[in-house]
This record gives sequence, C-alpha cells and structure tokens, in this order.
Amino acid sequence: MNPGLHGPARERDAPAGSEAGPGAAAEPPWMRIARAEIGVRACGPGQSNPRITAYHAGTNIAGYDDKAAWCSSFVHWCLAKAEVAGTGSALARSWLSWGQPLDVPCPGCIVVLHRDDPASWKGHVGLFLRVDGPRIHLLGGNQLEQVCEHHYPLASVLGYRWPAGWPAPAANAPLP
Repeated sequence: MNPGLHGPARERDAPAGSEAGPGAAAEPPWMRIARAEIGVRACGPGQSNPRITAYHAGTNIAGYDDKAAWCSSFVHWCLAKAEVAGTGSALARSWLSWGQPLDVPCPGCIVVLHRDDPASWKGHVGLFLRVDGPRIHLLGGNQLEQVCEHHYPLASVLGYRWPAGWPAPAANAPLP
C-alpha cells in the first residue's frame, strides 16, 4: 500500500505540551495533526486519493476528489481534528474573515496568500512555519500537489489568522 495514497506517510510524536489546549505556549495541536499528514498526495488522472476526499468532508465541497483545490480543506480538516471550528469553505480567502487577525505571524497561525492578482478571488492558505528573507514557509495541503512544507513570496501574504478564543502564543512578536 502506498502510504501517501491512503494516509500519512508516517506518524510523528507530538511535541511536548502540544495537547495543552488554548493558551498553551507550545506548538498548537493542529500542527502535530498536519505534520502527521506529510506525504499525502494527489493521484494522477483517472484516480483520486480518498484521504484528500476526506479533507473536503467538512467543507462546502464535501464529496469532491483530489482534482479540486484542497489547501483550505486541509487546513479545515487539521483544525477540526484539534476540535477547532474552521470556515466550512474550500476557498482559501474565506480564512481572512475567520478567527482573529494577527499583526505578525506565530507558529501554526493560518496564513492567507493571494495568487495571480491580490484583488482576485484566488488564493492559497497554509500553516505558518517561518520567514526566511523574502520567503514565507508554510505547511499545507495542495502544495506541489501534496501535504508538505513549501515557501512562497512574503509579499503575497494577505493576512495572518488565529482561532478566536485561543490566545496567540508569546512568540507573536515582530519578525526580523
């Protein structure tokens, strides 16, 4: 069986304190869930990965296969597994009105990016890892057609979001 087809490539141990819940200083629990999905990938023509179909289940495109854009569905699925309500939408930009805005990113926050044109409806969403010069690194779904870490231009960021009712970690400090 191909682990990337039906589920995560490997299970990873949770970071210490990741189960602590709201207000915890450790990495948020949805990050452990997202990391465990690294390696899940879309299939080629004529096939579909049932794991990605499962990501769509909590969104407005429930039942769609891995040929539909799935970055927002992946974020929604990870948050739902951590018992945090998402947007219910498969549109990446739906996250811009979700939760609470952050002025600067913190580990695990939701990052919304524009694609093509900042004024268009198109976008991408993922979970913040770090900034490296002019690039922002995200853990997300539908990044190179799989769940993985990938970088994007920092200038494409539209916003940083955090679940309402969850205090942002102390690491929410300006980046260099």
